[in-house]
Amino acid sequence: MKIRKSAYTWLATGAICLALAVSMNAQVETQTSTSTGQPTHEVKVQRGTVVLVDGNDLIVKGEDGTIHHFANVPETTKVSVNGQQMGIHDLKPGMVLERTITTTTTPKTITTVQSVTGKVWSVNPPSSVILTMDDGKNQMFTIPKGQSFNVNGQTLDAFGLKKGMQISATKVVEMPEMVVTQQRKITGEMPPPPPPPPDQPILVVLVTRPIPAAAPEAAPTALPKTGSKMPLVGLLGLLSCGLAMGIRKLRLS
Repeated sequence: MKIRKSAYTWLATGAICLALAVSMNAQVETQTSTSTGQPTHEVKVQRGTVVLVDGNDLIVKGEDGTIHHFANVPETTKVSVNGQQMGIHDLKPGMVLERTITTTTTPKTITTVQSVTGKVWSVNPPSSVILTMDDGKNQMFTIPKGQSFNVNGQTLDAFGLKKGMQISATKVVEMPEMVVTQQRKITGEMPPPPPPPPDQPILVVLVTRPIPAAAPEAAPTALPKTGSKMPLVGLLGLLSCGLAMGIRKLRLS
């Protein structure tokens, strides 16, 4: 097992208590803890209009005019439209879909503390030390540059370690990581109602009814104002001539 300077800290102490030393010659204990930082959130909204629904394939036209093909949309995918949950087969062309993607990034630090207790079997200063483990096997550890050890209250470097010393070393590894989670929410709007039909001409039905005949007018008793008196004058003149000729004949006889 290699122990690198950038990933651990060696802390050496003197011989541990007698009871512990009797019960074990060496052991390795590992503890892991996780600390969480302040998460950040990023919200992205995408809008598009349904163009075609073919089985479980969905084609949507984005606001920027791009065409998006979503193949094999799961049956479990639901769209909230006016408070109702609709599946892929309920979508209709013209519906406006809005997908809200919330991305949460949470920084975490996983700290692993590994404690090694053992008896110095051999030391090769300043690079390595071999400890005898509790199973009787020896294991070599790399000593980082500049590492010091506390043995029986004394601070020693690798050159101060001697065979037979009971020491305890702790390796601390901090592993930062980013945990990214996404939450997707899809809502929809029904297509707008079709425009009203254009004004249609009003059909007028003409009903013909017979017109009653007018009552005959009575014959006028006098000539109309437009009538002329010339025929009457001629008739009187003719009678006068006849009367004159009759009187003349009587005188001659």
